[in-house]
Amino acid sequence: MRSCLLFLLCLPLLAMAADYDLVINNGRVIDPESGLDKILHVAIKRGRIAAISPRPLAGKQNIDATDKVVTAGFIDIHSHTPTLLGQHLNLLDGITTQLDLEAGAFPVHEYGEHYVGGAQLHYGSSVAHFAVRMKVIEGVEQPYIFHSKRAMQMAGNAWSQPATDDQINAMRALLHEGLDQGGLGIGVLLDYMTSAVTAAELQMIFAVAAEREVPVTIHVRRGMPGDPAGLLEVIDLAQQTGAATLICHITHNAMGRVGDWLAMIDQANRDGANISAETLSYAAGGTSISADVFRNRDWRRIFDIDYSDVQWVATGEWLTEESWERYAREQPRGMVNHHYIKEAWIETALQWPAMMVSTDALPAMDLEQLTNPNIAGTFSRVLGHYVRDRKLMSLSEGLARLSYHQARWLQQAAPQFARKGRVQAGADADIVIFDPQTVAANATYGKPYETPTGIEQVIVAGRLVVADGQRIEGRYPGRRLLGKGALKPRAQAD
Repeated sequence: MRSCLLFLLCLPLLAMAADYDLVINNGRVIDPESGLDKILHVAIKRGRIAAISPRPLAGKQNIDATDKVVTAGFIDIHSHTPTLLGQHLNLLDGITTQLDLEAGAFPVHEYGEHYVGGAQLHYGSSVAHFAVRMKVIEGVEQPYIFHSKRAMQMAGNAWSQPATDDQINAMRALLHEGLDQGGLGIGVLLDYMTSAVTAAELQMIFAVAAEREVPVTIHVRRGMPGDPAGLLEVIDLAQQTGAATLICHITHNAMGRVGDWLAMIDQANRDGANISAETLSYAAGGTSISADVFRNRDWRRIFDIDYSDVQWVATGEWLTEESWERYAREQPRGMVNHHYIKEAWIETALQWPAMMVSTDALPAMDLEQLTNPNIAGTFSRVLGHYVRDRKLMSLSEGLARLSYHQARWLQQAAPQFARKGRVQAGADADIVIFDPQTVAANATYGKPYETPTGIEQVIVAGRLVVADGQRIEGRYPGRRLLGKGALKPRAQAD
């Protein structure tokens, strides 16, 4: 009789436990939007945060997060590695959403082709102006910067030839088509085609973005060190058209004048513009050896470096003039890391209140072929090096730069981002749990696949995909994220 009574008394507790799919107890819950920073208990149900309580909760699965931080999963807005290896490494760095807003794709669904069997994180892209331009100028279908495992070469007419009025109009129609497919704004690799894109073509891109009320993400034209002409060109267009504008890896273009560039953006925003910026946390640039800046400009003077400051990414080899010329001739699709960024530039950028952090990770296909360390350590490096060790900002401010600012910015392109980047009841259950005392990046140039320390659990859409720092194979809760154009295509706008 006594055991029966105990069973009946426990029924309400059993029902409560069954109500939640996953519970995280005793963690330091940080939500930068609301300012929440407190020891609390988080319950998840059907992919959303169902409750945040001062009292312990119980679920079908329970995690004890004592002495750990519980926060929104990190959002990488600038990634070129939608591959299985890239996904694996990103997850271990706390990334729950992987996007390519700089290069983009066209058709949009070609970003993430390697995830055809299922994704462990969310993913999506902008509409690729470069792919639209290649289709119109050359008649070439190049949906993404690599297709299958083959990288594109930036050497055709699309990268150097100005467009006619008819071609600009054709590109306009295709950009609208890409937004109708769900592109998260428009991505513009302007510096890679700096002699090709005229003022009229750039004006058209910004006008389309303004009409569709989505952001332009742009790699501005690069001049001599610190020359703001490329930034001012973009600021003028943002002000004229009203298009939201995101400046890619501002440290890598502004260099020693990054503080001045950010002050120009602040002034433009006070004058009514809507401009933001992102930075990397590693001090090198990574791109193709056939990029415009290397083929057509005095890159050693622009970057204030020489051949010996450049690595061949695939092997980690430091180059000479002879090896540079050989690789440029024989492997024009190959990637290089050029080491020219100063630590002080990154620190200046990170202290800008609205700054977002991204990886700019290069494509990673196989452990035997090296890439840059951004892919494995970008976000843990911010938390360990810049927040904890350098004390450039509070932990909450650092986390805002890893997730909340990105989510808030992307609400302009897709309303679903209003549920991301937050730890609040009703928010998407994309969560990272880490140890603030030990979190650190271990990836370096030459050893880019070393995984971080201290990123302990990662949850995507309510499902645990990293446990005790190890990725769980066989769980694929990730979803393709589409812009608002897919919900209401232009043809139906009226």
